[in-house]
Order: sequence, then structure tokens, then C-alpha cells
Amino acid sequence: MFGDNNQNQPVQDNGATSGQVDAPVSDVSSFTMDPPQPSSPAVSIPAQPTSAPLPDEPKADSPPAPEDSSTPGDDAGLLDIKQQALTQLSPMLSHLDQTPEEKFRTTMMMIQANDDKSLIKDAYATAQQITDEKAQAQALLDIVNEINYFTHEKD
Repeated sequence: MFGDNNQNQPVQDNGATSGQVDAPVSDVSSFTMDPPQPSSPAVSIPAQPTSAPLPDEPKADSPPAPEDSSTPGDDAGLLDIKQQALTQLSPMLSHLDQTPEEKFRTTMMMIQANDDKSLIKDAYATAQQITDEKAQAQALLDIVNEINYFTHEKD
């Protein structure tokens, strides 16, 4: 396979012979690929490997990932913080400078995070202020889905 002398002959490209170095060319549109000669089989050259790091290698410019030191008991502490933050946030929602769409999404987040169906009326009133018909239709659909969630009999 590798002992055939025809395979080891240098390939000539545009008149260059083995050992000659051509000057850099900026316009490659004039180059053509000559078909392989009958005496030399076609050889495919593999693509150059990328310089991207392997999945196991961290990028040089990124900080190391923090170690996950949480335990299942820590989740209770996080849930307490979440509940406190939601309780503090609720009366401050009117202070946020938001478009009707943003206010609706925030209200829906509050409803879903707390299972607080008392905010459905606020979400509906905010949805009525949305001027984009597609966004308003999606908001109304979200309200219907939340009401279905709260009124669906649990099996």
C-alpha cells in the first residue's frame, strides 16, 4: 500500500515543482484544481482541527465553575429567602418602571411563584393595557391557563 512509488511522487500545482515556494497570493479565484492523474490515486486531506478546547478543558479566560456545596437541606433555606423576597416585592411592584407587557410577566411570575390566585385580577387588568394584539392574546391565554390551574380538581 505505501510501498508504491507512484504515491510518493510530489504533486505539481500551477507549475510549481517540489521544493519551490510561491509568493503569497491574495486572489485565489484564478487557481484551478487539476484532476488526479490516472497513475496517482486521489488522496483526501483531513480538515484542520479547530483550536477550541476539549469539553473537559476549561477556557483560559473563564473563571472556574463554583463547586455545588448545596445539600437537600439547603433548599429549605433558599425557599425561605424566596418567600421573603416575594413578600417584600409584592407591595413594591407599582414602583417598577415597566411596560404593560413587562408588568404582566412580573405579575404572572408572582402568581406562579406563590400560587397566589389573588393576583389574577391584577394580571387581567394589566393584560387589558397591552396594545400589541399578539402579546395581548398570549397574555389572555396565560390568564386562562392559570385559572384552569387553580380551578382544576386535583386527583
